[in-house]
Amino acid sequence: MRVYHGSYTPVSEIDLTKGRSNLDFGRGFYVTNIRSQAEYWAARTGRFHKTDGIVSEFEFYENAFEHYELKVLRFSGYTEQWLDFVVLNRDPKSPIPAHDYDLVEGPVANDDVNARIDDYLAGAVSKADFLKELSHHKPTHQICLCTARSLQMIEPTDKKYYMNVRHISRPIIEKLIAGQNIDKYDAADMFYNSKTFSELSDKTTGLYKKQWTEIYDLLKTELFPKLPQK
Repeated sequence: MRVYHGSYTPVSEIDLTKGRSNLDFGRGFYVTNIRSQAEYWAARTGRFHKTDGIVSEFEFYENAFEHYELKVLRFSGYTEQWLDFVVLNRDPKSPIPAHDYDLVEGPVANDDVNARIDDYLAGAVSKADFLKELSHHKPTHQICLCTARSLQMIEPTDKKYYMNVRHISRPIIEKLIAGQNIDKYDAADMFYNSKTFSELSDKTTGLYKKQWTEIYDLLKTELFPKLPQK
């Protein structure tokens, strides 16, 4: 199954430690089979990081749902069980992780649903009435890969592209750290928020096929136009 992940940067290597813990299904790597949903999140996170959003594509092996080594939880819709599970994961008093599933699939608590969850928790709407509202909500979808074991069931659709972007990015960030005397986090922000990186992330430009030194020269021209270019 083709799935998508929306972010401000392409994802070539999944790091579960970077995920937030208070999401619908807890900490993990989230994908969806609805591309427009991933595009929405890419645009949203892109605006926050002042970049163009990026949708990364993956192939998810559906036999993961029946894999004997994986513990799987699937919700067919906005059910009472789904609501209780989302509330559990969003509760700051819950342990991290709040569950021991490898994979969780189900609908999304988007902005509209989140607001009503707050109303439900505050006692402003009953569970029955809330679930009745959700029955009319437009379809959404997400899969949360919660454990390192589950990551064996997903891979990028274009490995060469993602590997090239990663291999180009690493030495550029290291060069920025040394050349600008800044820490790795500032260097990464500088690079990932640049127009050069946006163009590198766009497969149609073909920049991912070039040497990292060529991309670094483009970045220097963008970030430091007044400095003499060597």
